[in-house]
Amino acid sequence: MPKLSGSEIIVEYLIKEGVPYVAGLPGHGTLAFMDGLRRRSDRIKTIMVRHEQSAAHLADGYYRVTGKPMACFTTVGPGAVNSLIGVATAFMDSTALVLFTANCPTYMNERGAMQEIERNHWADFPEVIRPIVKRTWNVTRVEQLLEVLPRAFRVATSGRPGPVHIDLPMDVQAEVIEATIPNPKKYRATTEAHASSEDLGDAVELLLSAKRPLILAGGGVLRSRATDELREVAELRGIPVVSTFNGKGVMSEDHPLWCYFIGFMGSKCGNALAPYADVILAVGCRFAEWTASSYKEGVTFNVPPTKIIQIDIDTREIAKNYPVEVGLFGDAKSVLRDLTEALRPHGIPDYTQTAYFKEIQGYKDEWHEVLDEWRAPPTNAFTSAGCLAEMRQILDRDVIVLSDAGHAQDHLWRAFPIYTPHTHVSSGGFSTMGFTVPAAIGCKLAAPHRQVVGFIGDGSFLMTCQELATAVQYNIPVVYVVNNNNGWVSIRDLQSEWYGKDAVFGTEFFREGTQEFANPDFVLLAKSFGVHAERVTCREEVAPAMQRALTTGGPAVIEVVTEREHPYSGLPLTGWADYPTPEYVGKKNEPDELSIP
Repeated sequence: MPKLSGSEIIVEYLIKEGVPYVAGLPGHGTLAFMDGLRRRSDRIKTIMVRHEQSAAHLADGYYRVTGKPMACFTTVGPGAVNSLIGVATAFMDSTALVLFTANCPTYMNERGAMQEIERNHWADFPEVIRPIVKRTWNVTRVEQLLEVLPRAFRVATSGRPGPVHIDLPMDVQAEVIEATIPNPKKYRATTEAHASSEDLGDAVELLLSAKRPLILAGGGVLRSRATDELREVAELRGIPVVSTFNGKGVMSEDHPLWCYFIGFMGSKCGNALAPYADVILAVGCRFAEWTASSYKEGVTFNVPPTKIIQIDIDTREIAKNYPVEVGLFGDAKSVLRDLTEALRPHGIPDYTQTAYFKEIQGYKDEWHEVLDEWRAPPTNAFTSAGCLAEMRQILDRDVIVLSDAGHAQDHLWRAFPIYTPHTHVSSGGFSTMGFTVPAAIGCKLAAPHRQVVGFIGDGSFLMTCQELATAVQYNIPVVYVVNNNNGWVSIRDLQSEWYGKDAVFGTEFFREGTQEFANPDFVLLAKSFGVHAERVTCREEVAPAMQRALTTGGPAVIEVVTEREHPYSGLPLTGWADYPTPEYVGKKNEPDELSIP
């Protein structure tokens, strides 16, 4: 039996799990761990990021493309705390990763060891991270790793996926024992969970009786790799499909049954269909606030009279926000497959000839007209939607695109068509700024032969732009399109809509006392990292710039100076959101008083 240090045990187990990369940032707390990685660098590659938050985002992006977890690590204290935003982002969007954080030696607990969190309990970082992981382990003896490692990967990937955490004292990393590395296959749980036949029968009966059925697909469909099954159910009965934010990509956006998005931002098409659906089949979604237009009756949903069939792997989500007619606990892929077989004898031969289908096409045409105006407005403004239209013409059909918060995120969601699953990657549930730059690196590592393009606001870009150095160091050819509108303009526009134009405050990047913009020169900034960079100021320049960026063979930045004046700074709102306002503001905006065409 070989003698291995705790760090060597971890590295050997990661290799057995098929983990190709580990991302992190070293410190004194990871000296032994880094040496374990060095000794097996022939089998597992270490990616050194410039901020610990980025390590988690990178692993998050990798998982969203591959469905396989990566590992990341930090040193003790501030390094571990810096990872929290990235871990919380993964937790909110149900993406699996395994985080190792160093801690002080166990024999130094509560003695003032460097960077230990110990005023309430020794080595207390696990308590800090507990609310945003599926499970945390505080390993105090090296032999515990032989049980904890397979357990951690099983927990991260089974049921509703999510991040897990292993706290790793420095002495545990270094201690040597005789050890046999566990076989991961002997510790995995089945991913299939089927609903009961009785509940399935009730769901089928309800769908067959529906006159205006609708499928609402969330991120759970993508996590379950269930897009083919979803499409088959839709096609059998001619059921239109809408999605939540995290559900973008569940169906090709040129499919005749695809009806875009619902909720506060959403689409005119989706928000026209959902309130009048008699039955909604909801798959892998939370009915979150923005999806449901802050639960304002009649804007996105009318429950009742609409009846809901809800499929979810997490029973906590079933009937959490709306009562259900049928709740189907199970894995989306398995339940949809069972539903397909039950519906197959009742398929509609040609759903395109139904009155409902023809009505749907009218709603879609109306939404296309709205998008066309925002892509080429009468003011001739260079909008983000116009920029994306040019990008879509030149990028591959299966390009992976990313964004994270604000107008850039909204534009990419609603105005950039996606045709392939797992190619729209965004920080949906947490809407984390700074996600795009490191997550794009993870996506490119996951799919090295695919184009990867981040579409990001100037404020978000500045939060993690240091990871350009990581992309350069490892020669990772990702393209970042930076929307420079010189401010937190999505928030500025909300100030204007809810409080009035005179209430704009603290959301624009002007040098104090002037109207001079305070942003850096993004082209010079990118070039200082050794990155190809150029600036685009009109729609006609987008495609040539993108072509040059894609052929550089390395990372690239395209700064696009887009329209910053409301309303063409954003996209039209089609739902409603509950932003509490003081009485002195007056009557609160209703949906028909917002920027809805």
